[in-house]
Amino acid sequence: MSYLEYQAKYVPTGFRKLIYLNWPVIVLLSAVACAGFIMLYSVAGGSATPWMEPQIRRFALGMVLMLVVAMVPIWFWRNMAVLAFLVSILLLVAVEFVGVERNGSRRWLDLGPMDLQPSELAKITLVMLLAAYYDWLPANKTSRPIWVFLPVCFILIPTYLVLSQPDLGTALLLLMGGGAIMFFAGVHWAYFATVITAGISVIVAVFQSRGTTWQLLKDYQYRRIDTFIDPANDPLGAGYHITQAKIALGSGGWTGRGFMQGTQSRLNFLPEKHTDFIFTTLAEEFGFVGGIALLSLYVLIIFFCVVSAVTNRDRFAALLTLGIATTFFLFFSVNMAMVTGLAPVVGVPLPLVSYGGSAMLVLLVAFGLVQSAHVHKPR
Repeated sequence: MSYLEYQAKYVPTGFRKLIYLNWPVIVLLSAVACAGFIMLYSVAGGSATPWMEPQIRRFALGMVLMLVVAMVPIWFWRNMAVLAFLVSILLLVAVEFVGVERNGSRRWLDLGPMDLQPSELAKITLVMLLAAYYDWLPANKTSRPIWVFLPVCFILIPTYLVLSQPDLGTALLLLMGGGAIMFFAGVHWAYFATVITAGISVIVAVFQSRGTTWQLLKDYQYRRIDTFIDPANDPLGAGYHITQAKIALGSGGWTGRGFMQGTQSRLNFLPEKHTDFIFTTLAEEFGFVGGIALLSLYVLIIFFCVVSAVTNRDRFAALLTLGIATTFFLFFSVNMAMVTGLAPVVGVPLPLVSYGGSAMLVLLVAFGLVQSAHVHKPR
């Protein structure tokens, strides 16, 4: 009896699935989350409350959900893609009517024990829908105009709803993530060249519309652009966030000030120190070395996801894995670019490190889909 025959006859299917999990990804995700727990403990002044304890509970729940999703065959998630996308669209519409408003933005639904941000769910369901679409579509039709128009509509619908909240950062992530799936699926480069040209035209129109009756962005979004271009113009106002973030980054040096020794966060100079700007707290306390270590963990997660995708002969599973890996990459790259002054401040959290409920749970469910694709790939 061969080993495979022995495995098929005597080893339970569920146990085999546990063996087939992409364990390096699980270990790396746990390492990133632990870094987040440490930083939340630090920014709370050496206390597990109010941020670290809830974050640990959410991560534990998220890991359970990830394993549950991973055990479900990938064909089930392919069949659920359309329904999942429609549910996320309905939730985004519900935000317009019954959403919770904070800091001038209406982005959350109050579910009692926690708030749900449907835009986080939309990032993943959009990837699922596009992966299922291109799995269904014959390869020779990928670049035909009518078959390009449909996925563009799929992308623009949630993007518009998110932009109206307003949430420019998440809207950009939806556009870039959806575009990446189309690129991976083999859509002709001329379409992307057209979009880039149109994007440049939109940027020009955005600046031209400022102060007119047809202004395209909110006033606070224009202030963020001004701050990005020259934070020193208003260091105590619109430029305060990025100015303090740069001070924290610079003061960390190579090895940092030491755990819980960061002056910017301890003295409350650093805004949103437990959410969007938590990376600057880490860089101040652990320096360049700590920042590169965290970035390396992120890159390794991407690497193992890409390896899983390119070795998967199931088109839906491969596109789904690449799409989620791209979304994850956009998450941390945009956040790091934002807090280091390389991009405007758009309110994107650092995945698995920033404090937050729905973002962490949705991300871990997304990695459950990656695990399902890996576990159930043809062997």
